[in-house]
Amino acid sequence: MSATSGKFLVGIFDDEDVLLHSIPDIRNSGIKILEVFSPFPLHGLDEALGYERSKLDVAAFFFGLTGTLTALTMISYMMFFDWPMMIGGKSNFPLPDFIPVTFELTVLFCAYGMTITFFIISNLLPGVKPILFDKRCTDHKFVMAIDLSKNKMSEEEITSILKENGASEVNQKEF
Repeated sequence: MSATSGKFLVGIFDDEDVLLHSIPDIRNSGIKILEVFSPFPLHGLDEALGYERSKLDVAAFFFGLTGTLTALTMISYMMFFDWPMMIGGKSNFPLPDFIPVTFELTVLFCAYGMTITFFIISNLLPGVKPILFDKRCTDHKFVMAIDLSKNKMSEEEITSILKENGASEVNQKEF
């Protein structure tokens, strides 16, 4: 989640099933949900919130391709220009001999690239203070955050809809 400021309504849920079943009703009533926080992964939560599929796999492919091309370029430069050697009549570019190095650089570029991309997308950069809507979301409660500036309904209407859909409490937070 990006750095956000403003007024928020925070719905606290006690049960994950109640939360998962309430999300379609809340979204159908016209409320835009900013985020849902839970102490453990909830299967089906991203589909219920309407999230699109992550494009991290596309980034991983391009990072791996960059690693492969870097390895082959490095090896070909070394074998043809930097230090060409003829060993036992073999060619200057015996591709099967370079597969381990190519594989390792592909994995290295892919792993580092995906990790850095994930940190940037998730706003988990050094020095960035995370927004914590409710401390209980790390222990035993399920928290739904709603940005009041992105919803056309009043605070009272949203509060009543959240309570009707199983929220045990609704709080207002300002960051």
